[in-house]
Amino acid sequence: MNETSDPISLSAKALREFRDDVLAGLKKEPKELQSKYLYDAEGDELFRQIMRAPEYYLTDCEMEIFKEQCADMAAPLNDFRDGLDVIELGAGDAAKSYYLLQYLISQGFNFTYYPIDISANIINILKDQLPERLPGIKIQGIQGDYFQALKKAVATSSRPKLVMFLGGNIGNMPPEEALEFCIELRRNLSPGDRVLMGFDLKKDPWLIFNAYNDHGGITEKFNLNLLSRINRELGANFDTSLFHHYENYDPETGACKSYLISKANQVVTIGAQQISFREHEHIFTETSQKYTSEQIGAFASGSGFESLLKLTDSKDWFTDVIWRAV
Repeated sequence: MNETSDPISLSAKALREFRDDVLAGLKKEPKELQSKYLYDAEGDELFRQIMRAPEYYLTDCEMEIFKEQCADMAAPLNDFRDGLDVIELGAGDAAKSYYLLQYLISQGFNFTYYPIDISANIINILKDQLPERLPGIKIQGIQGDYFQALKKAVATSSRPKLVMFLGGNIGNMPPEEALEFCIELRRNLSPGDRVLMGFDLKKDPWLIFNAYNDHGGITEKFNLNLLSRINRELGANFDTSLFHHYENYDPETGACKSYLISKANQVVTIGAQQISFREHEHIFTETSQKYTSEQIGAFASGSGFESLLKLTDSKDWFTDVIWRAV
């Protein structure tokens, strides 16, 4: 029998936090909006389209790893066959983790899957669809921010944990914040728990640049949808035709950054608040950081983990690593 539970709803609180974060970010100099708010129902669909774009190599590279190397990936979990909690931060559509979950079921692992996502829409989709694709899976979805939801998942049992953070999502933070994220992740785990994390590797700068500037313009729609979401949920009056998407990649630092650029002097109203924009003024929306293997190893040792395994795709463009909490 499938064990499911309704996602934990944070809608009222999340809406207040969304409004507070948007206003705080747009009153900064320079302006910024948090990348986690890119993902509502429309944003989720646009991101799925991005993942299918020919320029967006990340999904194909990590998908190759999960399709072809699940046995290697599961080997460090063999001690936990009798009881394991698999927690995925930012689960999305679970398209990649599906292969590992399927493999664990086929090998007789006793586990519960906890998909965590900021999007209630995603949690509902997984709760409804994943048990049909993976008969017998035990799933409990949690909507919320990473660590807020992780604490709830960790508190549900004393079983060993595997925490997955895939898709290069660690790259959505600058390196210093990514290290703090790893340190906080370790604080929430017990010795012996495992982490499976995906990192996008440094490579030809043009490959990286084009991945976030697809010829079909999907990435621009995805970025602009954040303004549309503010209109829908916060009663703002952004004219999205007066903004455009801009991307840059710095091969020295590995930082790939997304912006929305104002095309004119304008004033936007959000509730009772008015926000002024200068022509060509930018709103920073997202970082997609790229790393070397040496930097990834330093993250592990600097945050209380031991590196157990490194898996890469055939092109050596992307890596999934498994760490053990020490």
